[in-house]
Amino acid sequence: MLDLNFVRDNLPLVEEKLRQRGMKPAEVLKNFAQVDAQRRQAITSAETMKAQRNRDSEEIAKLKKSGQDATGLIEESKKLRQHIEELAKAAEEYETRLQQVLVGIPNIPHSSVPVGKSAEDNVEVRRWGTPPKFDFAAKPHWEIGEQLGVLDLERAAKVTGARFAVYWDLGARLERALANFMLDLHTREHGYTEVLPPFMVNSDSMYGTGQLPKFAADLFKVPHGDKDLWLIPTAEVPVTNLYRDEVLEAARLPVSLTAYTPCFRSEAGSYGKDVRGIIRQHQFQKVEMVKFARPEDSYEQLEKLTHDAEEVLQKLGLHYRVMVLATGDMSASSAKTYDLEVWLPGQQLFREISSCSNFESFQARRANIRYRPEGKNKTEFVHTLNGSGLAVGRTWVAIVENFQQADGSVLIPEALRQYMGADRLTSRKM
Repeated sequence: MLDLNFVRDNLPLVEEKLRQRGMKPAEVLKNFAQVDAQRRQAITSAETMKAQRNRDSEEIAKLKKSGQDATGLIEESKKLRQHIEELAKAAEEYETRLQQVLVGIPNIPHSSVPVGKSAEDNVEVRRWGTPPKFDFAAKPHWEIGEQLGVLDLERAAKVTGARFAVYWDLGARLERALANFMLDLHTREHGYTEVLPPFMVNSDSMYGTGQLPKFAADLFKVPHGDKDLWLIPTAEVPVTNLYRDEVLEAARLPVSLTAYTPCFRSEAGSYGKDVRGIIRQHQFQKVEMVKFARPEDSYEQLEKLTHDAEEVLQKLGLHYRVMVLATGDMSASSAKTYDLEVWLPGQQLFREISSCSNFESFQARRANIRYRPEGKNKTEFVHTLNGSGLAVGRTWVAIVENFQQADGSVLIPEALRQYMGADRLTSRKM
């Protein structure tokens, strides 16, 4: 969420940034300026009347002390009190309306973000590696997984429904190996602390990271007593909210955390997209990286976070490219986002495998996460960042498609063999 004073003092800038995101300022801001002016007028009028009431109280006391009639002034004071209460109620209502508008305003894109309406306007930053060459027709992962007997979408549909998967034998072991490899890399070499958070969170947590109220349709809600719990769409939600309503000491920053969790998404509005394979699932696993940083360091930390995610792909020998998202393709909470897109030869396309974002103070303001700068008494909001390090299922897909062999087997990258206890995926023995 943006600061009220910032929006008030920079309304033309906010309007321009909304247009850059492909949004209509009037629809997002509604009548922000008018409501803000009405609120301030109500507060000013109430304060003026309070001052008048105080003067009247002093005069009433003097009249009573001298034995004079104060009835008229007392009646006037009662009317003032009623007007003050009415103005206070009006100011509160205006404040509620302002907060509702503020909640709907997306973050301000960083000046380095390319302006564009959609993913077509994203800009490639760099590439790493080269795509594999085959002397046979490359297959997509769903065909390879089915032929090897390690990926079972039919039984998953029977057990649960569409957009779920069952992994068997070495397929399941590959998923587990990837998670362990990623966590070990981030904790042993990149300086992250591992955390295992809850997989369900309350509504305050969803609000803190920006999923609620706007994106409720994309989530799985679990009624629980008189309150709702939510299955997490990403570990970003519980991990970021670990410090909700807390003040961090500056000396601790940056705080770097990593977590491996399942993720649950309803995929509302995605019907007909990626219906084959396991690219778009209702449940998938992901290793997440979350950072809490000082404002002046957050963009340096974004570059580090992105490189930490890239190193996973590099150690696995997977060809990828880094894209900086255009204003119209970023999430509402992000100020700047890099997407890592891995090459999938079985489908002949690049596919997002990690999204690394700097939210600046947008989430921290919603979740009230602050820090105390050295030598200062006043606290400030931290900057929060997060990125996939990586989406485990999509990494599984990338390995299966990139390292497929003519005999139908799949070679295991060297970095994973100590976790797998095998050097290739072969047909499952029934």
